[in-house]
Amino acid sequence: MIIKGIQKLSMVDYPGLICTTLFTPGCNMRCPFCHNSSLALGAQDDSFIDLDELFVFLESRKKKVDAVCLTGGEPLLQSGVAEFLLEVKKMGFKTKLDTNGTRPTALAKVLEAGGVDYVAMDLKNGPEEYARTVGLTQFDIAPILQSIDLLLNGSVDYEFRTTVSATLHTKESLMRAGELIRGAKRWYLQAFKPGETVIDQSIKAFSKEELGTLLPALEGFTKELHLRGI
Repeated sequence: MIIKGIQKLSMVDYPGLICTTLFTPGCNMRCPFCHNSSLALGAQDDSFIDLDELFVFLESRKKKVDAVCLTGGEPLLQSGVAEFLLEVKKMGFKTKLDTNGTRPTALAKVLEAGGVDYVAMDLKNGPEEYARTVGLTQFDIAPILQSIDLLLNGSVDYEFRTTVSATLHTKESLMRAGELIRGAKRWYLQAFKPGETVIDQSIKAFSKEELGTLLPALEGFTKELHLRGI
């Protein structure tokens, strides 16, 4: 289990709770809109966090934060995620996992181990647009569908989230994405925001008004639909 970075205090990474966010390196996607490009591209150096020191640090955070979020990169590329989250949960923290849904077997192991309280899964776009949206020439959506099924039919709380950009997303492609998670608890549309660390600097953002016009077409796919980051 490799932890590359840490955000000691976050008000946004765990819904309703103050948390510490841990970042794992490496990703099997190359989403053009990704802000964590150094993590996604797997930058290698010796700045990994010692796990023994990390647990000592987390012990010191018990009275300051309620939860720990494991994000990336893609955390489920790491070995030992289920065991790691279980140890964190045993310390008294609520635990959250962020994942792109490409590793359903690893996700199932995490869910079965009982060490995670909340899962946020990225839903990148409709099936036809998935490969382009994740920066790959080809993409097999079957693992995504398996991960969706695990969350829809499991007992762990969850959300689906889609970072939307004017370059990669349309109302129609988002409707196709909505069909994949029909009946889910909640779906967040996250506004893409340009920045220096974005992988593809040509990606364009929707305006607040444009994002608002998407909502009527997407209501009804999930029990809750929210805009985030506007």
